[in-house]
Amino acid sequence: MPRNNRPSRRASGQPDDEQNGLGRLLSGWKRVEQKRDGEWWVQPVGGSQAGKVYLCPGCRLDITPGVAHVVAWRADGLMGDDASLADRRHWHSHCWRLK
Repeated sequence: MPRNNRPSRRASGQPDDEQNGLGRLLSGWKRVEQKRDGEWWVQPVGGSQAGKVYLCPGCRLDITPGVAHVVAWRADGLMGDDASLADRRHWHSHCWRLK
């Protein structure tokens, strides 16, 4: 059997995949974006993952199944992370860029 020379953990104690971005890739590249009204968590949703109809708050049109889009929620919400996550909204990618 071939030898694996990669250590299972780095000096920081995190697994390799957390440091090299694999964990970030698997979580959908969630990131924080700064908009005029504050900070927002933004996570892209690929077309193959979009299985429901959502109403875009930017244009008030449907986001149909199979259409890639983003999910956004407040990163600086006053009521805490759980309340912000519960208030997340699905946006067309171009509507989110215009926000």
